[in-house]
Amino acid sequence: MILEQLPLLQQLTLVLAAIVLFVSFVLLEQARLVAAIHVFAWQGALTATVTAIVAANSDLKHLFFSAALTLIMKALLIPWMLHRLVYRLELDRHRESLRHPALAVMAALALVIFSYWAVAPLVKQELLFTRNIVAVSLAVVLIGLWMMVIRAQAVAQVLGFMSMENGLFLAAVTATGGMPLVVELGVAFDVLVAMILFGVFFFQIRESIDTLDVDRMNRLTEKADES
Repeated sequence: MILEQLPLLQQLTLVLAAIVLFVSFVLLEQARLVAAIHVFAWQGALTATVTAIVAANSDLKHLFFSAALTLIMKALLIPWMLHRLVYRLELDRHRESLRHPALAVMAALALVIFSYWAVAPLVKQELLFTRNIVAVSLAVVLIGLWMMVIRAQAVAQVLGFMSMENGLFLAAVTATGGMPLVVELGVAFDVLVAMILFGVFFFQIRESIDTLDVDRMNRLTEKADES
């Protein structure tokens, strides 16, 4: 089966999933925290749109509620909370350019290729839609993890963590037809609680050592160990 033979809604889902993956690259390269939060909000909105399309293409009407919840949480509420956090921490003008942007992007591309290679033996050849959507979702997760590794700013690492969650949610909704509503509500609550805890920890760290740069915190830890 080729892509053109897939139903129109499945083709649209794949296109939007590919855009979610592209947004992950934009998020990875973004230097300003405020702009990165805006990019994350767009990724959340796209994930909610994909969920609504899956709901329209299936009998799982509770996914419309999941789409609305995803839109509220990941495109509005969490970005708003991150905005307040960044401004209260006086990081709204903070810029963190990648040390080797070309290598970082090439590594992210390698993760996309690895995702397709890893998924190929796990999903049957005739399930073209499932293979592509799982590979794209896995790539979004891995790029979010890569962002957590290469970024020194703690808030940017939180954005990478949230992007990973978007990839997992995308796979759960599109490849398996969605999780039970109770499970989705539990996951949404856990993400919200995690966001609140991140904010509390960031304020405590900033008051203690006056920085959220992970590299600087590691150097302070090394100096404390030496003394």
